[in-house]
Amino acid sequence: MGGTYLLVIDVPRAVSLEVGALGDVTFRAGVYVYVGSAFGPGGFARIDRHRELAHGERETRHWHVDYLLGHPDTTLEDAITFPDADRECELAGSLPGESVDGFGASDCDCPAHLLATASADAVLEAAVDAGGHRVTE
Repeated sequence: MGGTYLLVIDVPRAVSLEVGALGDVTFRAGVYVYVGSAFGPGGFARIDRHRELAHGERETRHWHVDYLLGHPDTTLEDAITFPDADRECELAGSLPGESVDGFGASDCDCPAHLLATASADAVLEAAVDAGGHRVTE
């Protein structure tokens, strides 16, 4: 099964990373939410792949978010799914937070699919209110 998903990522201290074609990106300390889609082969197994990368069990980076998740100081805190729903751009534009310019949006006209947010709880509440389902490991 596939659809749209959110990843809540904690960045405990500011980090600068080279993120594929985006080049150097600086992330302030705080909470970030990434909005992605998983309609290809494997569907939501993509979330497990992201978790493995975040835990250091995988090295290959395919998407912008992989560079952030692969940093040793970041933590994947939570995931939300929207089964069978193509809501990536809608959610990236409506969830609480500030866009990280260009991040994760190389294949659409959105400003970004990564948001810096003041509160993980506010994002999780908004996502569940919008019909999302929390994923447990």
